[in-house]
Amino acid sequence: MIIDFHTHMFPDKIAESTIEFLAEKCHTPPYTNGTYHGLLASTREASIDISVALPVVTKPSQFASITKFAEGFLEGEVISFAGVHPAENTVKEKLVQIKNMGFKGIKLHPDYQDTYFDDIRYKRIVDKATELDLIVTVHAGVDPKCPDDVHCTPKMVEEMLDEVQPTKLVLAHFGGNKMWDEVEQRLIGRNVYLDTAVVLDTMREEQFLRMVRKHSADKVLFATDSPWRGQKEFVQRMKEIALTEEEREQIFSGTAKKLLGMK
Repeated sequence: MIIDFHTHMFPDKIAESTIEFLAEKCHTPPYTNGTYHGLLASTREASIDISVALPVVTKPSQFASITKFAEGFLEGEVISFAGVHPAENTVKEKLVQIKNMGFKGIKLHPDYQDTYFDDIRYKRIVDKATELDLIVTVHAGVDPKCPDDVHCTPKMVEEMLDEVQPTKLVLAHFGGNKMWDEVEQRLIGRNVYLDTAVVLDTMREEQFLRMVRKHSADKVLFATDSPWRGQKEFVQRMKEIALTEEEREQIFSGTAKKLLGMK
């Protein structure tokens, strides 16, 4: 079984304009058209069983529309998390709503939400999400939107882990995109999950393997960041990395199944 724990899709009416905007801003060509059907086709072509879509709420007023769209994908080959914005006045109530609707988790993106991850508002969100047993996936490390102003550094995550002690915190891009030496120094061995979104074709394999084995494969999740990386290409890359078959199986699906409560 293969689960891609980090993908993106948008409602049909805004997908084309959103993908064009993000592609230009991030200087990255997309591998799908950004729609549900585009992601589903990519998922099937890559022989992936489940893709987890991660919506980003870039302002509080988007909560209702994003939640309504995401609610249509609570099960199936594509499942969606929900999202909240740190400036939301009733964020704890929104998290309870998300839990009651049946979502497994939320996505936070400090760069697109213009908030640093050590902000007290994020700590309150992560604390409440932990209380509700929700998964929290957060963009970590450098983002093409603002590469010189990192909003979620390994040091900020370290503070979150020390103060809040979350149980289901997932750090995208292997703990901190392009900051892996600091991730290795500060976060490896801590109670936090790392996903492989965008890193399999940029990280040195030697460092990737070392970090997997120090951190344990049961804290690592296969992820692509589709449409910004090819799912089929990343599945193939995972098969080429010098992991044991047990490690590969754990990363491909074992860790995700545990987090998602699947048997």
